[in-house]
Formats: sequence, C-alpha cells, structure tokens
Amino acid sequence: MKTPRIVVIDDILDDPQEQARPIIDVRTPAEYEEDHLPGAVNYPVLSNEQRVLVGTINRQFGSFEANVKGAALVTANISALLEGPLRQMPKGWNPLLYCWRGGSRSWSLATVLARIGWRVALLDGGYRSYRQRVVRDNDLLASRLRFVILAGPTGSGKTRVLQLAAAQGAQVLDLEALARHRGSVLGSVPGAPQPSQKAFDAQLWQALRRFDPSQPILVESESRKIGQLHLPESLMTRMRSSACVSLAVPLEVRVRLLRDQYLHLEADREALNERLQRLVPLYQDQRVAQWRALAEAGHWDELVARLLLEHYDPAYQRSLGRNYRQAADGPIIAVPAATEDALAQAAQGAAALLRQVPLDRQA
Repeated sequence: MKTPRIVVIDDILDDPQEQARPIIDVRTPAEYEEDHLPGAVNYPVLSNEQRVLVGTINRQFGSFEANVKGAALVTANISALLEGPLRQMPKGWNPLLYCWRGGSRSWSLATVLARIGWRVALLDGGYRSYRQRVVRDNDLLASRLRFVILAGPTGSGKTRVLQLAAAQGAQVLDLEALARHRGSVLGSVPGAPQPSQKAFDAQLWQALRRFDPSQPILVESESRKIGQLHLPESLMTRMRSSACVSLAVPLEVRVRLLRDQYLHLEADREALNERLQRLVPLYQDQRVAQWRALAEAGHWDELVARLLLEHYDPAYQRSLGRNYRQAADGPIIAVPAATEDALAQAAQGAAALLRQVPLDRQA
C-alpha cells in the first residue's frame, strides 16, 4: 500500500524535479489568501467557517469533541474534492500537500489520495517551514547583495526612473511595486490593496533570489514602512550603509509629476479629503483645513506645492537624516522637466553610476 512521502522545504525550493510537482494547499481559503507556496492551488479540507467552529468546540468542550467534529467535516470535504476537482486527475498524478504545520489536515487528504494510488508527498513542517525559509533567506540575501540608493524628495520621479533603469538592463528592486503602495499617506494604489505582510515578504524573497550578487542593485530610499508593510530590518540595515545617488528636481517639475501620478485623487475629492484628514494629528494649526479648501476649489498646483513644502519635504529631510546621511556626499542627477525623455536620461545616468559609485561602505 502506498504511503505519503515526506519532503523538506529545501527540496521543494531548490530541487527542480520537486518544483515540477503540483502543489496543493489544504488550508482554509483565508489562510491561502494571506500567503502560500509559489504555484500552490487551494483545495481546502476545512472552510473558513468550519475551522472557526472546530476551534470554538475545542475551547468550550475539549480536543476530543473538536476532533470528532473536525474529522466529520474533513471527511465530507475530501469526498467533495474527489467528486469534484480531483476527479479528473490522471493515474500518474504526484501532488505535494501541505497545511499549516504538516499536521492532521494535510495527512487526512494525503492518506486518502495515497490509498487511491497517487504518488503523494507531504511537506514536513507545512507552510510554517516555508515561512521560516523566506524570513531566513531574506536576512541572508540582504547581507550578501549590494545596493545603490536612489534618493530624492517626494515627486522626484524615483519610481519611474527605477522602471526605466530596469528597462535599460539595470538590476532594480522596486519595493513600492511589491508593496502596491507609493509610501505616503496619499500613496495607496487604486484597485490594488496591499498584500499581507507574509505575502510581501515572500515576493521580496523571490525578487532577491533572482539578482546577480556580483552586480549592484538600484533601490529607492524607502523608510522602514511602506503603507502598512514593514521592510525586514536586515534589508534596512544594508540599505542604510549603501552608496546613494540623488535626483535634483525643481519644485514645479515635482508638482507636475505628482499631479500626473495622482490623477485619481483629483477625480475623487472624498477620498482625497479622507486621506488629508489623517494628517490632522500632526499639525496644531489650520494647514490641513487650508489644504482641503484648495482641493475643494480645484487649485491643484498650489495644493501640491504646499503639501510638498509644508509636509513631504520636512518629513523627507528627517528620514534622510535618520537613514541615508551619505546621500549628501553622493552624485546628483538633474531632472529638469516632467517629460519621459528627462526621466529616461536620469535613468541612464543612474544605471551608469551603478558601475561607478564606490561600494566600499558595504564591505
């Protein structure tokens, strides 16, 4: 009789043959949505509500009663899977299954599948072993990779310069793209909620793994938090010790670039007012009320300029002083206009400086 084979997370992530396996996440849809192994498909043996119910029974009546109820639910769900999405799987199907810790949920389904005749593998330690590998690797990779920081105040076009530098062949780490946030109180991306912290860490891990460690990586001068997501302390430590390249952009150009980037807020006054209201605790005067009045009147250039001068620039200078003091001694790239050509030239300059900026700070 066939029995499930046990594999460890390093085999799954580092062995191409194991990576070719179909990967089945048997956890609840909510757990799967928060984060999952790359390429995994969700075939839950308990629904979100059923898992809560079993947990409630365990707390109120004890583990035996919870196990009885859980087994009944899991058995019914496995039957539904066999009559549903698993019905058409070929005889040679060889899935890898996992749950949270490699416990009863994945074993229940794996045992049934193995007895049917499929070549089933179980992930030792479940999703938790993958999560531990991601966190460990992020720390290790951050310490081995070399970065050059692209600095510049809000509205300098840093994100677009990163994108254009990547298109020109430079190694680029776009943390705001991974976080789906532009890093400020106005920085949420319409229609794109931020990933969970675990999913962000996993996306960062996949990005870091792809880099050539012999070549430097251009990354924006982020603070430790992007929206609601935290950067690993190891990555922040490495970035803070990195050489910097700064963009110098006139105020009127920054205003134009920001307005182009945040057109959705000009069209949605309610959303803009709600986000401006979040700044009220930071100021004891009437500045936020004045900013809201400018928005209501449609005086967009004046509003953006005042936000830059009165809120964003002071915050940027404080962050630069805490995190990237070396920017004061680094090269400066001018962006004289809010045009694609000007940004492309800045990207060319940044890509060229990757090969010239001293990297001995990271030795």
